[in-house]
Amino acid sequence: MLLIRHGQSEFNAVFNKTRVDPGIRDPKLTDEGKRQAEAAARALRNRAPRRLVSSPYTRALETAHIIADVLGGLAITVDRRVGERAAFVCDFGTPLSGLRQAWPKLALDHLRDEEWWPRMEESEEGLAERARDFHDEWDPHPERPEIGVITHWGFIRASTGLTVPNCTIVRMAARGAAEIVHPREP
Repeated sequence: MLLIRHGQSEFNAVFNKTRVDPGIRDPKLTDEGKRQAEAAARALRNRAPRRLVSSPYTRALETAHIIADVLGGLAITVDRRVGERAAFVCDFGTPLSGLRQAWPKLALDHLRDEEWWPRMEESEEGLAERARDFHDEWDPHPERPEIGVITHWGFIRASTGLTVPNCTIVRMAARGAAEIVHPREP
């Protein structure tokens, strides 16, 4: 399983400089974030994921679509369990009706609720439980080595203990056992 943090978002561009929540709800990728996603996709070519699982947040879906396109049109499954820990304004998502309009080819009916994101700040325990639930389903999956999961800082941290920058790719060999595969340190 490859955990891929989404590319730089409009929120990240401001927050990384100021450490203040800029109040941007469900931000899009910046131009830099799009370049990061393209670079991550190129790094994934030799790992040959056969499918992608993405968070429903816009920054993750944009990253997933860039990666899917570069890798030849991979299927994208949306799973809210790989979403970010709700702690900032950026973690208020786009309502389901807006996601359907923006991403008409994605299967989204399983999200059910118009407001599918957590209603209040999620506890660390809640995030860890959500990550365990996702891994319990996907870890034994026969396609496990070929799955790319486009997710967020908090989910990667809950899954691996690593805190990583945008568009870092982390290979999980087993739950908790992880190594950064992109970008490689010089």
